[in-house]
Amino acid sequence: MGQMTIAITGAGGFLGRACVAEARRRGLPVLALYRNSLPADWAGDVGITPLQLDLTAPDAADRLRAALSADCAIIHAAAHLGDDPASVARDTLSATRTLREAWRGSGARLVLISSLAVYDTDSLSPGDALDESSPLIPLPDTPEQARDAYAGSKRLQEALFLDDLQDGWILRPGALWGPGRTWHALQGFWASKLFVTIGSKGELPLAHVDLCAQIAIEAARTPTTGPGIVNVFDDDRPTRARFLRAHRRCFGWPRLNVTVPYGAWLALARLLKPISGNLPGLFRENILRARLMPLRFPNTRMRSAFPGEDTDTFEGLMARAAEERA
Repeated sequence: MGQMTIAITGAGGFLGRACVAEARRRGLPVLALYRNSLPADWAGDVGITPLQLDLTAPDAADRLRAALSADCAIIHAAAHLGDDPASVARDTLSATRTLREAWRGSGARLVLISSLAVYDTDSLSPGDALDESSPLIPLPDTPEQARDAYAGSKRLQEALFLDDLQDGWILRPGALWGPGRTWHALQGFWASKLFVTIGSKGELPLAHVDLCAQIAIEAARTPTTGPGIVNVFDDDRPTRARFLRAHRRCFGWPRLNVTVPYGAWLALARLLKPISGNLPGLFRENILRARLMPLRFPNTRMRSAFPGEDTDTFEGLMARAAEERA
């Protein structure tokens, strides 16, 4: 497609910065939309045009529309990562509506960064494969009506584009990780200095940040008919036990760990169901199933659409993350 410009929202975030770096590695010019601090490593790169823009501001759609070039693709990575209903309503849904307003009629290819969280794991059983054909959570009216506000916001975010996305992609990454973010929320929970791992079997749906950036840039450059929906998972997906060993070896923690079988914890969650509304999320069955049920996470469609392979084994990538931290 030549020297198309890649416009990236949330360009100052964990994934957004990786997308900027990947686009520049390929020699592609970037329109980098950021809300707060300008990353220092953009300085001096004439191929990056930074644009400080709050997508929830009243004039954001007009400013973004004016900044988009005739030959560009948009990677929409801006979103709120937590479960606070007000924050996801503002930073995920309101921001996405602004982007949609600016994008409509532009002819730009859109790559929406969604999430694994949109899948309805209540319809699956331990050992099942979760892939692009798996059922989605019911579409809520508001984010907080879903399993959790984050999942609800990503489901609603996808729905904003599904009718209009004639040439674009929806990417659903697993748990993003990489240098500076090696831990994840799909392992268990902390109890003071003790970490409780729930289940040792089943693949972890990890997505290295560099892999996700590579897939996003490839998608931005690849035509498709209708929305191309692709889950993004690493090729080498460890079990929780394997993840724990590698993280301890590279970072020295968690030093104290106890592993509880998934079935035993599920039985406890069901026993506590009458009071689950007052307990943390992993004591609620639907949250527990979504985050910790042992499943398989094939990336067959991803590799069919975007051939390639991981740059290293899981342990090798974890070691590299430790080296970059040092």
